[in-house]
Order: sequence, then C-alpha cells, then structure tokens
Amino acid sequence: MSRISTHVLDVSLGKPAKDVSVRLERREQSGDWAALFSSRTGADGRCAQLLPPNETLVAGVYRLNFDAASYFQAQEIATLYPLIEVAFQVLEGESEFHIPLLLSPYGYTTYRGS
Repeated sequence: MSRISTHVLDVSLGKPAKDVSVRLERREQSGDWAALFSSRTGADGRCAQLLPPNETLVAGVYRLNFDAASYFQAQEIATLYPLIEVAFQVLEGESEFHIPLLLSPYGYTTYRGS
C-alpha cells in the first residue's frame, strides 16, 4: 500500500493543529507541479492519507503545502510563514511517508516520521 501522511502540531499551544489545509503535489518532468490531493487536518492534527484513492507512489519529488495563514488567522494571530512548502524525494521502491510539521507563528520544523 502506498501512503503519504502528515501530522501538524502547534508547538505554541502544545496541541494538534486542526483544520489546516494541506495539498499534495508531484513535480512533473517539465518542472511544473501537479496537484494530486487536498485535505484538512482533523481534530488530532492528522491527515492519514494524502495520496488519491488507488494512486501508487512512484519515484520523484513531491511537495506538501500547508496553509498556515488561514490556520493562524482563525486564531487572530499573525504569522511570518503564511504558506509552508515541504518538498521531499521518493526513491524507487519506497511506499510510505509520514511528514510531520511542528508549527508556531514564527517558525516551523519538519522531519521524516514513521
């Protein structure tokens, strides 16, 4: 089974970041980005599957776009990073990726989770 998932944690609150818009894209050979799927984090801050149904993960460069501006705007908090883009490389034979995002109004970090 192929899977790309994410978990967004608001470290300024110490809680999951719910209702964050997340878009998955794949870089085409032309260099353009093709949108594959969009979702929103649930109450637990997670998107369990960002690949479209019946889509197989193929080698290439993918990108997750997180709409931090809307998330913080709903809380009436200014943010330095309105759009967070996390690009990552999928190698041949890899099938599962979990890309967490630790978020605050003035910083963020990410890593390959499990």
